[in-house]
Amino acid sequence: MTRRYPQKSVLIVDDEFGIRNFLVKGLRERFGLVEFAEDVEKAESIRLRCHFDLIIADIRLPGRSGVDWVSEMREHGGTTAVIFITAHADLETAVAALRAGAADFIMKPFRMDQMLASIERCMERQQIQRENYLLRREVDKWFDSGIVGDSRAIRGLLDLLDRIAPTPSTVLIEGESGTGKELAARALHRWGGRGGSFVPINCGALTEDLMESELFGHVKGSFTGANTSREGLFNYASGGTVFLDEIGEMPLSMQVHLLRVLENKTIRQVGANREMPVDVRVIAATNRDLRELVERGVFREDLFYRLNVVSVLMPPLRERLEDLPLLVEHFASALAADMGLPMPDADPAQLRELARYDWPGNVRELKNVIERCLLLGVSPGQCLSLGGGVEVEVEESPLSDVLDDVIRQHVLRVLDRENGNKSAAARILGVSRKTLERKVAAWRE
Repeated sequence: MTRRYPQKSVLIVDDEFGIRNFLVKGLRERFGLVEFAEDVEKAESIRLRCHFDLIIADIRLPGRSGVDWVSEMREHGGTTAVIFITAHADLETAVAALRAGAADFIMKPFRMDQMLASIERCMERQQIQRENYLLRREVDKWFDSGIVGDSRAIRGLLDLLDRIAPTPSTVLIEGESGTGKELAARALHRWGGRGGSFVPINCGALTEDLMESELFGHVKGSFTGANTSREGLFNYASGGTVFLDEIGEMPLSMQVHLLRVLENKTIRQVGANREMPVDVRVIAATNRDLRELVERGVFREDLFYRLNVVSVLMPPLRERLEDLPLLVEHFASALAADMGLPMPDADPAQLRELARYDWPGNVRELKNVIERCLLLGVSPGQCLSLGGGVEVEVEESPLSDVLDDVIRQHVLRVLDRENGNKSAAARILGVSRKTLERKVAAWRE
């Protein structure tokens, strides 16, 4: 069955009426928008008015070749996929087309099924490239994407997220560090049903010099080191959601650009001389008081009001301590399975001990405490928090001794689970058998 692309657009450029008419008729039922032109001048005029996901262009066109046009388009930041068609093919022409960034090269005359197969390969390649890029960016994200809890505060939060998720409105998520602001943003994206990707961006982790290029992309030669054109993260989020974490850290110079994106739904790549439309929902998050930053003159007031269309406040853990049992069970089971360690016991008395702590690091701190409990082999209520937190009475010893004991316990557990098979245990631990034997021998001395 031939695939359809109702959200995609295609521009057909050919000076032969028969070819144009053949392609328009064949693709009009498969694409949401089909435009056509007989020469480069008219095609460029159409392209500047509308974003296209695909261009099908003849190589030989009156006045100017399709290869020259696409090459210039690439130099100015254009990243639209291009399929070239021609009745006059030679090796030099094919090489020139590939250098111009062609996704495919089809000889005339061609059948419609040939063109459709080429289009499908082209669209699949684009999707794979986007997914691979986003997967690389998210390898360090928190392992869990769900919001855990059944307290009144969490039920109210989930009700609010459910109400606003289907809308395209900009959302500002506020709350202390570690309360799960990214989880709320992911829930909004997932429940909103947007077809594009969720792209998280930490504004505090980007330098001011690189932020504009990272967000909006750049054209070849726009600055030192820009050897090729590159799409920005807003392009990768097309049809989806951009999550701007730590928005309070964004420099004033970038705030102007972001305000323009929110107002006009367009972006301009670094070095480009024109804007391009972008379809993204923007969700911002901060653990700082943006109103105070506005008063201090380090955050634009107009941007604050544009971001704060809908406000979501994440409750701190100390205000929903009734969720502690669910959170402890959730983290303990997930982390134990991930590390291959036994589940710790947690009785009500131990949970009451955890509830007496103020949890300044919120849910993120609780997860780290549970992870330490698993490594040290103690219950959550007895967990050691190096540098503060939930304390436990232990014999004082240097940190290196504590860490060595953690390593020893873990290695011995793996050995026991593998029935003493040192080769199998070494593979699981990621060390050589000789290293394992040397460690075990040292512990036995």
